[in-house]
Amino acid sequence: MKTHMTKYANTKCLQRGKTERLAFIFLFVFLFPFPSLKSQTNQWTLEKCIHYAIEHNINLKQQEQQKELSAIAANTSKNSWLPSLNASMGQNFSFGRVQSADGTISSRNGANTSFGAQIQMPVFEGLKIPNDIAAKKLDLQAATAALEKAEEDLAINVASYYIQVLYNKEILTIAELQVELTTEQVSRTQALVDAGKVPLSQLYDIRAQLAKDEVALVEARNNVGLALLDLKQSLELEREAGFDIETPYLDDVVGKYMGSILPPDNIFDNAVAFKPQVKQQEYLLESQKKMLKVAQADYYPKLNLNAGYNTGYYHYYSGLAPGQTNRAFSDQFSDNSQQMIGFSLSIPVFNRFQVRNNVRSSRVNIVNRELMIENAKKALYKEIQQAYFNAVAAQEKYVSSEKSVLASKEAFNYAEERYAAGKSTVFEYNESKTKYALSLSEQARSKYDFIFRVKILDFYNGMPIAL
Repeated sequence: MKTHMTKYANTKCLQRGKTERLAFIFLFVFLFPFPSLKSQTNQWTLEKCIHYAIEHNINLKQQEQQKELSAIAANTSKNSWLPSLNASMGQNFSFGRVQSADGTISSRNGANTSFGAQIQMPVFEGLKIPNDIAAKKLDLQAATAALEKAEEDLAINVASYYIQVLYNKEILTIAELQVELTTEQVSRTQALVDAGKVPLSQLYDIRAQLAKDEVALVEARNNVGLALLDLKQSLELEREAGFDIETPYLDDVVGKYMGSILPPDNIFDNAVAFKPQVKQQEYLLESQKKMLKVAQADYYPKLNLNAGYNTGYYHYYSGLAPGQTNRAFSDQFSDNSQQMIGFSLSIPVFNRFQVRNNVRSSRVNIVNRELMIENAKKALYKEIQQAYFNAVAAQEKYVSSEKSVLASKEAFNYAEERYAAGKSTVFEYNESKTKYALSLSEQARSKYDFIFRVKILDFYNGMPIAL
């Protein structure tokens, strides 16, 4: 009997040492991922994911087309200074009393072929063209800012999916640890049953717990796969085989990211100067001010330079005097030519109040744009405030979760010792182990929530999203 108890005591010490090694391995692997394993797989960093998404996202490509349309409109406006050149050609057939090339009217049947070219160039339009050019350039800048805003939104979206994968992977690691611990307890319980210290029902209960832990492990693996799928789809990368992400080194996250938690006013004062959602509205406001001048230009007279060239060929089938023939085409082409150059002045007198109402509408649009700028700034400040308080709350929650992990780990170690000595039931052991697992899960959730919230603050402060 003494030999048997000595053997059992030695087994207990070995098992306890194995548990401590498992915990150490868990922490080491989690905090110090092996670089050699990274190099053997195609693991994507967060920066690579964001860059790829920006290059391939369909919505962004559509936004780029909107920018291209604005560029075309700006180019069209810029070319408004150029003269317009149009050519014309006509063919007429006449019967009866017709007018000849020399202006006389006689009875004859004939045909007339005419050629012409006209040039028109604006000289003065009340500064309408330069203001329209300036407005279209500002519209192009606004479209560029809208594209930048779409890229930023996509980057945040990709980062959220990326961090979700990291969180699910940590939950998977916790689930694997739970299976390892429960597997150990199955062996311990078997030894206790053999020693007559606990009833056989305890062995059945711990085996049932192992089955539950294995189910949780399968679910955790599936959640990792689903999170990777969500990330792949956000990258427009559905058919990429063997896709995985790089697990960054994330030790002492509070100490590392504390400097990012700045007062909302400080972040806003910096962000309002460059954030694209504000710049877009500012460009559109300046564009609308130029469009007001465009509308006011219709009050002024318009002066155009006109130039033209016309010639024609006349051929008569009847009505010619005896001995008279149709002149050659080349002779008529030069003799019948006419050159013209002149100016045309259009003076607005009454246009059913259209110009006045267009000016009034432009003034209303300016006021509306000013309100939209104010609204964009308020929305930005609100977002920064929410991000700040979310980051502070996430930090406090993470610090509390660390304390909870330490407390639950001590409780679990005590329950483990009592169970190994046969002084507690399997239900008490499982309850303590479950609380320990929940505290680890909550710590993982609060950690990645804190990291994401801090990255949002960095983003508003003009820093790229990176881990």
